[in-house]
Amino acid sequence: MSTQPPAEADRSFNRSMLIKLFVVALMMFGFGFALVPMYRAICQITGVNNLVQRDVSAREAKNTQVDMSRTISIEFDANARGLLGFKPEQRSLDVHPGEVTTVMYDVSNEQSRTIRAQAIPSYAPKQATEYFRKIECFCFTQQTLNANETKRMPVVFVVDPKLPKDVKTITLSYTFFELNTPAAGNADDAVPKTNAVNAVATPAKPA
Repeated sequence: MSTQPPAEADRSFNRSMLIKLFVVALMMFGFGFALVPMYRAICQITGVNNLVQRDVSAREAKNTQVDMSRTISIEFDANARGLLGFKPEQRSLDVHPGEVTTVMYDVSNEQSRTIRAQAIPSYAPKQATEYFRKIECFCFTQQTLNANETKRMPVVFVVDPKLPKDVKTITLSYTFFELNTPAAGNADDAVPKTNAVNAVATPAKPA
């Protein structure tokens, strides 16, 4: 039977709980901070999502035959970790396979310091990954955002006409991570913020 007074036992329990919570917070921060380089390394090894280079050149895209007999619905999604505002300017649009299309994403640095960030793309359904060809994308390079700066960033893409006939909808989703997070004090920073709100699509001029 414990001989500790109730007040002392409570203080001991509280200290133990605080230490455990602090360790958990550190682990969450460390995992979030390491997620981007880990993901990029895995993708470079496996080729998944092809983050570091364009999928097709502008010249190749312009020479692609447009399939006017089919229409594919493209949906846009955005997720952000930390103090970043991130959203597509349009939720969805319809395109013909082989048609070069431009859409815009908006990102805002909601902090009072300059940051570096990296966007990671993913696609659904998974089988559409190899048919969604990015010509230009902000995800090809790290982005630098000054304090309270907002950027409009384009994605230029084309859907390969060889896309299987049963695929009618493709979802393009980006997750934006800050690369130089200074500290792990805010647990909210570990939770991605989702914004699947609308944007402006600008069809490319015909060649």
